[in-house]
Amino acid sequence: MKRNKKRKGKGKKSNYKNRLSLFQRPDIRFNRSCPLSVKDAPSIDYKNIKLLKKYISDTGKILPSRITSVCQNKQRKLSSAIKKAKILGLI
Repeated sequence: MKRNKKRKGKGKKSNYKNRLSLFQRPDIRFNRSCPLSVKDAPSIDYKNIKLLKKYISDTGKILPSRITSVCQNKQRKLSSAIKKAKILGLI
């Protein structure tokens, strides 16, 4: 005697429409402006420790621009200022 292959609600069904795949682009993009390029933004300097500490993780690594939403030019200046402050022992 053969079993019926119909299962009602017992198997796992994956909902592909609701999940975001690694290779899909998200429909909603959040465009945040660079916090260091706005008017009245603080200047990037190796002596400005308070600003530099915002862009360093707990382990001492420089946070990437996709997390901090800093533009590419400012990210380069920021990373060189952080490295310079680390060498001088300010951080």
